[in-house]
Amino acid sequence: LFPLVVYIQGSAWFKQDLGYEIPQLSRFARKGYVVAVVEYRPSPIAPFPAQLKDAKTAIRFLRRNATTYSIDPDMIALWGDSSGGHTAIMTGITLSDPALSDESPIDEPIQVKAVVDFYGPIDISKMNLEPSTQDHRDPSSPEGMLIGGVHVLENPGKVKPTVPITYLDKKKEVPPFLIIHGNKDRLVPFGQSVLLYEALKQNDKSVVMYKLDGADHGGSPFWTDEVLEIVDRFLREHL
Repeated sequence: LFPLVVYIQGSAWFKQDLGYEIPQLSRFARKGYVVAVVEYRPSPIAPFPAQLKDAKTAIRFLRRNATTYSIDPDMIALWGDSSGGHTAIMTGITLSDPALSDESPIDEPIQVKAVVDFYGPIDISKMNLEPSTQDHRDPSSPEGMLIGGVHVLENPGKVKPTVPITYLDKKKEVPPFLIIHGNKDRLVPFGQSVLLYEALKQNDKSVVMYKLDGADHGGSPFWTDEVLEIVDRFLREHL
């Protein structure tokens, strides 16, 4: 049996290209992990919280079929990039929240031992506060579509449930986090990861953050041997 890494492919919450990172993830699988890529419903079909509900359903499916896939069901980590990073973060922080799951977390509980976040959005209402190549407020923007095709700043009640920090407090147990973000990201501002890092620290949670100097939104800097070694070392520590 092998530890399971549940990877959530980023897509601006639209339809995912599920095979996009398979060549890179296959390199990681050689290190001794089962890697499963989650498909979530795109936001035009099902807005938030469909994406994290789908991630939790996928984890439960994999746990039920652990023997078939040679998975150790007690050794599960989440990993996502961009919108997939947001989904991984939200999933890891809200595992026991029945309102954010299609199955009962009491009847079918799931545990996640670690979360790896590559440049995920944290607070969609603050993304335009830093330079970006995209307007993150418009109803047709990825962020607007995530909350049902409405203007982000005009709908704080719909934004708040999408912000992972909303669910943090000092008494709540959450998995350890590894955050990696490029400081030249032109799409999801670097400050988004700083928000998450600071909130986790303030709530006495385990978190490590790496800044990739000069890196933009994804691409080869995130798949170097050095970065994969950082991820592998973090997961081995907590799995």
